[in-house]
Amino acid sequence: MQTAPGASLSDAAPQPRQPRKGLLVVLTLVAVGVYLLDQLSKAVAVARLTAGDPVELVGDLLRLDLTRNSGAAFSLATGMTWVLTVVAIVVVVVVVRSARRLASLPWAIALGLLLGGALGNLTDRLLRDPGFGRGHVVDFIAYGHLFIGNVADIAIVAAAGLIVVLGLRGTNLDGSRPVAAAPAQTDDQPDD
Repeated sequence: MQTAPGASLSDAAPQPRQPRKGLLVVLTLVAVGVYLLDQLSKAVAVARLTAGDPVELVGDLLRLDLTRNSGAAFSLATGMTWVLTVVAIVVVVVVVRSARRLASLPWAIALGLLLGGALGNLTDRLLRDPGFGRGHVVDFIAYGHLFIGNVADIAIVAAAGLIVVLGLRGTNLDGSRPVAAAPAQTDDQPDD
């Protein structure tokens, strides 16, 4: 790799960006917005819907159908609510710790969605029946006969999709992108 006269190799290497407070504000606002929307929608669902009495919105494709989920998506890990509680706590800790390196708006949005969704479902697991750390998550948005979820689940899935796109684009948490190495020039190549 060649450098300009007076420049060092370290000048040519991409430097990670410093976290910006504005991005932490974005992450926080997205997380708080998702959390409040999730908790409010669950409160309305519990107050207005009756389990086993679905309300069709778009035929059988989209309906409101109140249920309590002790497991994860698709009712996986049913009966292992405490494990899911621990996983949610770990996700929250990882997002909060990762925020220190944050220097990318798309990552701020993705982590805000993930944090808000994780906190929304974690609140259910900590505070709802049958007890602390074993609470069942309120689900009420039914997608055909595939699965039933909530606003927190939508945020988590959106965050996962955004994180996949950022990963495929090579955008790091600090906003940097890997630089492709230039082909090495050898002395035995003819000059034009």
